[in-house]
Amino acid sequence: KLGLVVVDEEHDSSYKQSEPNPRYNGRDAAIVLATMHDAKVVLGSATPSLESYANHLSGKYAYALLTERYGGVEMPDIIISDTVRNVKRNERKLHFNKELLDGIAERLECNEQVILFQNRRGYSPYMECPSCGWSARCPHCNVTLSAHQQKGRMVCHYCGYNEPIQRYCPNCKTTELKPMGFGTERVEEAISSLFPDARVARLDRDTVTSESAYNRIIHAFESGQTDILVGTQMITKGFDFGRVAVVGVLNADNLLFSPDFRSSERAFQLMTQVAGRAGRRESEGVVIIQTSEPDNPVIGWVSRGDYDTMARCELADRHAFSYPPYSRLFQLTMRCDDLTLLRQGALFLADAMRAKFGRRVAGPVAPPIDKIRGQYIVRIMLKIENGRSMARARELLREALAQFGAEKEFKTINIAIDVDAQ
Repeated sequence: KLGLVVVDEEHDSSYKQSEPNPRYNGRDAAIVLATMHDAKVVLGSATPSLESYANHLSGKYAYALLTERYGGVEMPDIIISDTVRNVKRNERKLHFNKELLDGIAERLECNEQVILFQNRRGYSPYMECPSCGWSARCPHCNVTLSAHQQKGRMVCHYCGYNEPIQRYCPNCKTTELKPMGFGTERVEEAISSLFPDARVARLDRDTVTSESAYNRIIHAFESGQTDILVGTQMITKGFDFGRVAVVGVLNADNLLFSPDFRSSERAFQLMTQVAGRAGRRESEGVVIIQTSEPDNPVIGWVSRGDYDTMARCELADRHAFSYPPYSRLFQLTMRCDDLTLLRQGALFLADAMRAKFGRRVAGPVAPPIDKIRGQYIVRIMLKIENGRSMARARELLREALAQFGAEKEFKTINIAIDVDAQ
């Protein structure tokens, strides 16, 4: 007797199953399930997905707006800290601007807690030789190896390959390698050195090795045994910590400039969600966002808490270029250990698709990470506008794939199709 389905944080991309099959979205599956049982659905989020918001604008979904926080608590004060200006004024220490350090020191004095968000785990994204520019790369994937200081290893976050951290450059043999950029492990080390009396913990995939480890870290922070919690996206997921007064976003630029048409939406969602961890009881919280792009529109929307303007601007851009929610995306990912053969096969399939779909086909193109676990990758994108027959589109795509499959030379190329890819 199913009557109600609640999808909490419905905007979260982790609802989408991308690998392996079946590739589905848990939020959409919940809506289908509820429809089968004539039940109601509540899609809950402080930052709804643009797909859901567009359904509200079209009248398909009802919209219930909560105008105040639980208990009438004030929204946190959001401060934009210009990293470039801090560097010029020599006010930046390690990875922290003066505004953030002052805020942390003030609230620690009041026996309140701090959350620091850095969306990159490990010690540093890569180690580089300052003399010749050499950096360690994964032999199986087209990525640099991330340094993990506590493990003493350089690790590939895609295939798991790892090797000991090399202290000196194997190319020029003389210069000591330097860590470039910073991850949560390096943030933990730096903040501990700046506030030696503070109790610091880290929440990321390296520290959460089991459910008990996860619960131990969360309980220690919740009970006040930890003063500062450093973490990745894991700390944005709906926690209700009563004594958190300061939230620091250490590098908003990482979120703003990913090569994805959803990057602005996701950056807004992530920063707004992590900001929501501050000041959830009597004490008014403060959120300090460090960025070298203080005039970026997304930063402005976050600082004002202006979801509606963000949504309408992003939807206008997507409508102009026929991106979701105004179209359906088919993403075809092709993999092969022979790069030349893969390119030939991708061009053949793209031409076969263009003969049927015309300008709706984009690619083939190599993704930012174009080799994983020894296999090269290319992608072809197909956009089908809303109102067009999806059944007909699937039929034509099957015909193009049948043409491709009839070519025996391409039999070693693997193709995965993801509809409504995230």
